[in-house]
Amino acid sequence: MKRFRKALDDRRPDPAGDSDRRWLFVPYDQLSDAIGPLSRADPADLGIVLVESAWKPARRRYHRQKLQLILSNQRHFALEQAARGVAVRYVTTRGDYHSALEAQAKELGSLRVQQPAERELRNNVQPLVETGALEILPHEGWLTSHEQFLASRDKGGRFRMDRFYRRVRKDTGILMSEGDPLGGRFSFDADNRKPWKGEPRAPQPPRFDADPIRDEVAVQIAEHFPDHPGELDAAALPATRSDSLRLWDWAKSNCLESFGPYEDAMSTRSTGLFHTRVSSLLNISRLLPRQVVDDVVALPGIPLASREGFVRQVLGWREFVRWIHLETDGFRSLAETVPQEPNQPEPAPSFLGASNDLPPAYWGTRSGLGCLDHVVSEVWREGYSHHITRLMVLGNLATLLDVSPRQLTTWFWCAYTDAFDWVVEPNVLGMGTFAIGDLMTTKPYVAGSRYIDKMSDYCKTCLFDPKSSCPITPLYWQFLERHREKLSGNPRIQLALRSSEKRSRAKKQADQEVFERVSRALARGEQLTPESITRQRELVHVE
Repeated sequence: MKRFRKALDDRRPDPAGDSDRRWLFVPYDQLSDAIGPLSRADPADLGIVLVESAWKPARRRYHRQKLQLILSNQRHFALEQAARGVAVRYVTTRGDYHSALEAQAKELGSLRVQQPAERELRNNVQPLVETGALEILPHEGWLTSHEQFLASRDKGGRFRMDRFYRRVRKDTGILMSEGDPLGGRFSFDADNRKPWKGEPRAPQPPRFDADPIRDEVAVQIAEHFPDHPGELDAAALPATRSDSLRLWDWAKSNCLESFGPYEDAMSTRSTGLFHTRVSSLLNISRLLPRQVVDDVVALPGIPLASREGFVRQVLGWREFVRWIHLETDGFRSLAETVPQEPNQPEPAPSFLGASNDLPPAYWGTRSGLGCLDHVVSEVWREGYSHHITRLMVLGNLATLLDVSPRQLTTWFWCAYTDAFDWVVEPNVLGMGTFAIGDLMTTKPYVAGSRYIDKMSDYCKTCLFDPKSSCPITPLYWQFLERHREKLSGNPRIQLALRSSEKRSRAKKQADQEVFERVSRALARGEQLTPESITRQRELVHVE
């Protein structure tokens, strides 16, 4: 850290005045001076404590791109604040946040912090709150209220994003006119499901110039975290505030016009297509949700379906999953009402009883399934893929294979640069695997090969033919048969269950055999081939 320490010392205000400042702990995901005390107080009256802890990356094998993103942005944020005249205590420790902050509070007096978004961090610093060494302030980066969230419950007490989103749109007036939604609809999701055939051309994300701080972080990660997975490409990641603004300018100019229609499309030719790639920056506060929503609403020439689709992701889904996580203590409060998966290090709901180990294919071993292998390679290369590949490839296949929801959640938490507990647990446990039943989503998000073939070009280079030999379709039918009892009361999946029921006994037996063969092979890390799961062509029924 020599370069960083020297740069920080060069910008450091006179330390003689440290005792006269009010001190604020700034977590790794609150790297903004546009919210909280940093947005209002005179920099000369403020000090901040930033903690770089080896305890955090030791808890999970985070993607090296994620470590690069967090550490380089946190160090640059420290330099940016020091340049403003804010006193900066940059603490490095092998221990946890509680221990590091406790030592600082003894010297500086009680610290303040905007409420940490991550449950894991809140719990770690809670003893300091109880002793008065740390004061919790409201987190000013969120756009919605607890009252708005509670109003989204339906008559059965379940939470529904569409109800929440409508309420927030009405309350804020965003994309509204005289009390009605622009275009006559709150959601244009049904219009945003076009496959991408190569036109319009997908933009290439920007790359960022090397700088001494970013380079030093990359060297440190290579030296100290050699066993963490993923490629390390520092030039692909924003590190400074100006980098973040540059990425957002690129997204506004190159992505948003075509974002809506191709929001659900997948392709081997582009990892993100027209997705803006700003989720990681939003989740560490380098960009703020209010800023990006306001910008998109005001952008000229952007189709309403694209503007609304983006707003729904940020103002709707992102805020909704945060409230779900906070309200249920990361689903831990549901332990007495939702079946739990046994033998997991943390409480893990599993409404469908799924508990199979996550296959090695998710860590990069070839599976033979073109869609899975391509998306996994993207993830370990970039720490990113867009939300449909997450849901309808990674989540879909894990659900069809009865993979442990907790293991899949941990994998997502490690693999993606934008994954934090408040994001990943609702998205994977709540939506991706249906592990909490219909508390927050109305149905399991599962599909056979027909959907993947329609919405992507993955099948074109796959060993399997989506219309005949692909095992994903029989896996889909077997999933419905296997979980028929648990799903029988769900109105959103009745049509599929009736279709499944009409399948002949021979077809159901063939589906069962495919499920068993695929599960065993992937569990052993073997690559599937059409020959390895051969079944009679006349038994195949494409969804």
